[in-house]
Amino acid sequence: MTSVADDPYGMYCYLCTTLEYPKSRDWVIFNLRDDVTFADGTPMTAEDLKFTNELFLEQGILEYRNVVEGFLESVEVLGPHRIKFTFADEAPRRDVIGFAGGTVAFSKEWFEQTDARIDESTQEPFLGTGPYEMKSFDINRRIVYGRNENFWGAEHPLNIGRNNFDTIRIEYFADSAAAFEGFKSGEYTFRVENSSKDWATGYDFPAIQKGWVKTEEIADGTIAGAQAFVFNLDDPTWQDPRVREAIGMMFNFEWSNESLFYGLYERVDSFWENSDLEATGTPSEGERAILAPLVDEGLLPESILTDEVRRAPVLDAAANTPDRGTYRRAGQLLEEAGWTIGANGLREKDGEVLELVFLQVSPQFDRVVNPFIENLARLGVKGVLERVDTSQYVERTRSGQFDLVNHTFGMGFEPGIELEQWYASKTADDSSRNLMRLRSAAVDRLIKTVIDASSFEDLTTATHALDRVLRAEMIWVPQWYKDIHTVAYYDQYRHPETIPPLALGEMDFWWYDAEAADKLRAAGALR
Repeated sequence: MTSVADDPYGMYCYLCTTLEYPKSRDWVIFNLRDDVTFADGTPMTAEDLKFTNELFLEQGILEYRNVVEGFLESVEVLGPHRIKFTFADEAPRRDVIGFAGGTVAFSKEWFEQTDARIDESTQEPFLGTGPYEMKSFDINRRIVYGRNENFWGAEHPLNIGRNNFDTIRIEYFADSAAAFEGFKSGEYTFRVENSSKDWATGYDFPAIQKGWVKTEEIADGTIAGAQAFVFNLDDPTWQDPRVREAIGMMFNFEWSNESLFYGLYERVDSFWENSDLEATGTPSEGERAILAPLVDEGLLPESILTDEVRRAPVLDAAANTPDRGTYRRAGQLLEEAGWTIGANGLREKDGEVLELVFLQVSPQFDRVVNPFIENLARLGVKGVLERVDTSQYVERTRSGQFDLVNHTFGMGFEPGIELEQWYASKTADDSSRNLMRLRSAAVDRLIKTVIDASSFEDLTTATHALDRVLRAEMIWVPQWYKDIHTVAYYDQYRHPETIPPLALGEMDFWWYDAEAADKLRAAGALR
């Protein structure tokens, strides 16, 4: 099954023709299309889907297995194009069908012939059922996809007007500066710009001046990716919420936005920013009904029932340095937590200096982190910027060898079982999502409440409660977001007049204007 870019809640049969399930949703049967083939022309059958499900449960990443292993009771092949998923008694019923329907299809025959594993690196592309197949690659430089001329789904109703390119080439660069220069010189021709500085000041190069390159700001209707610095909660230093709150008060978003980002961003406050799932104000009656038992059990403070939802502090944009009142309050929090100013001017506790290491992989963030470090120094906190390569960064974040790292929380309009990968105690030890290594009995209970919600109203209320508690935990220093796509491209691409709200679709429903491309080549714009 698949979703579409103008409906955040619907799922549609893609590899299947119909599905069957009882009102209880204890199981679902998918009746598969009999014309689906892999890229090599071999047919896809129910055996391939069962094999793929078992493959991910045996070799998939730990956070996935931890969440899913208790979800399914069995997967049965009922025929060449008929497969049944039976769900465990404790599995939440609201999103089980969508979960099962999201199963991808790998070729069982190909894996058996090659002995490939998904938990090991390989230079052999897996066989898929999609419209493109990998044609070539150069490790750390580029990857090229080509249209599968025998794609089974070319006339599928969900594919009309899509998959319009014969070739898609993705270029990789060692750093962001080199990537921008490559775009300006025509080495590649479509760019999603993620640097506010470059967007505000960099798009005045010759190809722009000559009209060869277009820039656009396109509305983004997805839930904003909640970008933030997150703490490593396994480190005893950061387990005290007073310390985390004091640290967070030293990041001046307002100054950063005006001085560094050219006013292009908004502050992140919620894990469901820019959506109706964001908690606001004081708890509603429905939220209080969910939160009160957790308060009664001592899992949450009573204040969660009456306080306004936590929002990031608002500082003066005129200067990076916070005002005296902010420093005073942050200092009080650290004093209460036992971190006092020593003879060297640094905060100390039990002979240890309060040191915060910012683990970074990109030099682009230096201009954000260094002013943050300056403010921490005035508070008596030693801030250190440590940059490592990508492989080290991944290893250290996954294994909890850090103090503070960047993270982006990608939440959906209909949150469900995937929340456990982001916030559940069971995924804290090894996860690419629960980087902060959060272990909270209250959050675990709230996740279950969200997953078990049977109506949209109940789902919204439960998500509000979860968002409220996550923000009260102060596991992050929220950063920023924007509700637009900022894109630049050589004037050889076209897109529908109305772009659906949930996808930019540059490799999906945009298309190539050959006549315009010929004009660019004749003018010397393209290599």
